[in-house]
Amino acid sequence: MEKQIFTNEVILSWLQYYAGNTTIDLEHVKIIDITKKNKNIIPTIESHKTTMVFTNAGMEDIFYRLWNAGLGECDVWYNEGSEPEGEIFSKKVKDMIDRGINASAGMLIVNSKARNTTKIGMGNELFRKGSIHYVGSEIRAVLLNKMMVDTQDDICVISGESIAIEAALIAAEGNVIAVEYNRADRETMEDNVEHFGLQNVTIVDCVDEENMKDCPVPSLVFMVASASMEKELAYLTKINPRINVVIYTLDFKVAAAAEDILGKYGITDVDTIQIAVSRLGSNHAFKQQPAPWIITGKGNE
Repeated sequence: MEKQIFTNEVILSWLQYYAGNTTIDLEHVKIIDITKKNKNIIPTIESHKTTMVFTNAGMEDIFYRLWNAGLGECDVWYNEGSEPEGEIFSKKVKDMIDRGINASAGMLIVNSKARNTTKIGMGNELFRKGSIHYVGSEIRAVLLNKMMVDTQDDICVISGESIAIEAALIAAEGNVIAVEYNRADRETMEDNVEHFGLQNVTIVDCVDEENMKDCPVPSLVFMVASASMEKELAYLTKINPRINVVIYTLDFKVAAAAEDILGKYGITDVDTIQIAVSRLGSNHAFKQQPAPWIITGKGNE
């Protein structure tokens, strides 16, 4: 097993250090060790009033990234060394954007405006603009409800860019494999990953053994129905026969045939719904958005 810099004993020593030298209530502190893979610091700080961040030396742009994400008014409590001792300093993130991390250490970041709520169905204006036409936020909220994403889930999202971002925010201790066949869509996806400060998203351009050899085996797949859907299902059910499936389609023929298609790959308990959303326009008339079918099924080994 790889030796961890921040062991339980080290973490406890940093907690005792800040508890003894600040007036901050540590009862509800969220601890995040970003020296480990796939740890999302920006959404963690956004949703917790007090976050203890363990980091290593050499992170030159960490405070700039926090400031760029709108967290410039957060307070940072830190010391100058790599041990929990000595004087504690406090500054705003916005005053530290030119400062990197020069020693492995723990720091407290206080966000008085934090909202500890799960982001479901975020407005499309929050995503990076690019080649992607995002599904409506109301429909995305239903899709995420059907996916039932857990904190530690490993998820494959095929051609579902905003779904991949929201799933990665929810599965903060898991992984998202975002499959984007189109190069322009991959670039927009990369912009979104950077914009939201996500470290648990891997972008690949195809569902096959070569492209996914270094990825975790997903327990859940969300896919937009396409001509390659059966090929994707064949591979994913091969590596995990118990995988759960959520499919989005605007094609009635696909929806009607879904149970038979999924049955070929051992997916049972198939359920199909259609969802329609209408929005009141400036002319006081309702305009209906595309009404997709959402198909869910469970893997059965």
